[in-house]
Amino acid sequence: MDMTKKFGRLDRLQPYVFATVNAIKMEARRAGRDIIDLGMGNPDLPTPNHIIEKMVEAARKPHNHRYSASMGIRKLRLAISDWYKRRYDVPIDHEEEAIVTIGVKEGFSHLILVTINPGDLVFTPNPTYPIHPYATIIAGGNVRGIPVGPGQDFLKNLIDGTRQSWPKPKVLVISYPHNPTTEVVDLNFFKEIVAYAKKYDVMIIHDFAYADLVFDGYEAPSFLQVEGARDVGVEFFSLSKSYSMAGWRVGFCVGNPHIVAALRRIKSYLDYGIFQPLQIASIIALNEDQQCVADIRETYRSRRDTLVNGLNRVGWEIEKPKATMFVWAQIPEKHRHLGSVEFSKMMIREAQVAVSPGLGFGEYGDDYVRFALIENEMRTNQAVRGIKKIL
Repeated sequence: MDMTKKFGRLDRLQPYVFATVNAIKMEARRAGRDIIDLGMGNPDLPTPNHIIEKMVEAARKPHNHRYSASMGIRKLRLAISDWYKRRYDVPIDHEEEAIVTIGVKEGFSHLILVTINPGDLVFTPNPTYPIHPYATIIAGGNVRGIPVGPGQDFLKNLIDGTRQSWPKPKVLVISYPHNPTTEVVDLNFFKEIVAYAKKYDVMIIHDFAYADLVFDGYEAPSFLQVEGARDVGVEFFSLSKSYSMAGWRVGFCVGNPHIVAALRRIKSYLDYGIFQPLQIASIIALNEDQQCVADIRETYRSRRDTLVNGLNRVGWEIEKPKATMFVWAQIPEKHRHLGSVEFSKMMIREAQVAVSPGLGFGEYGDDYVRFALIENEMRTNQAVRGIKKIL
């Protein structure tokens, strides 16, 4: 076999924009420079001790070393159901309407794979988390980005995009609080989304990864709180951010039983589920004292204030986001002509700060960069001093 032949599915995957910036960052670090990395959204906070201790206890029991269930163990699905009832007063049938996933990224990608056919159209926000459009591209579908962010009316853009598209979209992906723009919505927004889905016969997938990272009195609603939402879609949640369990890869999908059943069926062919001690520890995370979530949220709020207040002080005017672990910052006007990739390179070279270029989240993000709140206040203030040099 000629191994130099191209693999066709990869031809539709653009070069990873972040790789260019990461290469410059690593080169600078190898040269001995202290680069403060506010780029990748990789939580630095430790997983709470009571969750770790339960995982260790469960890992010492040999029967937990065997294959698990691809849909997740029953007690974890019960914990998910109880969590939704407590948090949002939304009843979830743990047998028919809930499935555990290996993080949201895996579950989302496999759900797209099983629900669309080659050529089907999927709407995603633009800019957005890269797997939202690229799961569709990998599955052979087509993507249309709906502009989202400052100065955009997403619902109007959504209707305009639907009227202008043929074929009509089969799936709409949304994610609030939103990464990277940090936009937030209320329940009325989700009511409009449900009405849209029913009018145009579109399936909704809501990525709810930042449900708990909310500030200044804002509370993020669940899509499933809206009457009729379960008729048209599902919601994904991840333990990565709320419980600082990013590397554990535990998430879940809840909602419409037919959509959940489709994901359950394809996962039964593709995996044997998550290592059982991780699932058992996740039960503890969802069921026991939630003070750890409040503590994690407060850490991100403090970091947000340190970064935004610092940037405003040195002349980069930014509003404080009400949610997520990010700050979405429009590039200062005198540097905006560079675009987000070149500006991010300059940040590394001249300010010794790494950020994520907005272009990596979609073409509508190219006037912005994303800061991740993954450094303590001392390092964040050091980053602000470096940024001041280029302003």
